[in-house]
Amino acid sequence: MPKQEREPVQAEPVPELAPAEVKAPEEPAAAPEAPVPAIRTNGRTVLISGGDRGIGAATAKAFYEAGYRVAVLYHKNAEAAAALEKALPGCTIVQCDVASRASCELAFHAVEQALGRVDVLVSNAGIAQQKLFTDITPEEWQHMLDVNLSGAFHLCQLALPGMIRRKAGRILTVSSMWGQTGGSCEVHYSAAKAGLIGLTKALAKEEGPSGITVNCVAPGVIDTDMMAAFTAEDKAALAEETPVGRLGSADEVAQLLVFLAGESAGYITGQVFGVNGGLVI
Repeated sequence: MPKQEREPVQAEPVPELAPAEVKAPEEPAAAPEAPVPAIRTNGRTVLISGGDRGIGAATAKAFYEAGYRVAVLYHKNAEAAAALEKALPGCTIVQCDVASRASCELAFHAVEQALGRVDVLVSNAGIAQQKLFTDITPEEWQHMLDVNLSGAFHLCQLALPGMIRRKAGRILTVSSMWGQTGGSCEVHYSAAKAGLIGLTKALAKEEGPSGITVNCVAPGVIDTDMMAAFTAEDKAALAEETPVGRLGSADEVAQLLVFLAGESAGYITGQVFGVNGGLVI
């Protein structure tokens, strides 16, 4: 038989290997953003007049941190009020001239519409002026009383009906150590602040049976923008005169106001609390 030749086996071509892809190292996943904490609320509303600066702004922040719904009345400083509104999300800001009854009524009703009710009133709005008594004009005298005393009268009258219906409420006025002792070259200021003390004591007696307490805080030398005209030497001299050896802070006044608004202060009414470092004892 003829010899059969075997066909040569053709090797299949070996496919060329593609160069291995070098993967760039993965960037670590970004950490999830921390959730914005919900505003803790105790269900109570505080209305603070003159709350855009100084003691008022510190008081707004202190009540906010304590869980209150906060409403602030301001007069002219819209920029400061806007900054406070940004710092305290959910805070209600309303323009108001406390010397005007009509303005107070509009502002109070705006707060009620926004927040429902007012459980705590802090009457803090005030002005100051240093002037010899014989140089005070009748207009300056009247304006001082309108802002520092009548403003509290208007707001108290507006807040009380709801408090009386609920048989609960806190009214806090902010006077001054000059309302207790009198201040030279600040007679009209001292008279108005002394009037606040009288209002506080009398109203506490009248509203006690309705479950409403009324108290007054009388700050001493507090380092706020109202002291902008004082030099560093002036402030140092005032601190030296103060038994504790320093000026007070707005936060110290604010914390006392928060305490007096709370349930733990339910048996305290008609009192004047000095925050003055021992200047008035």
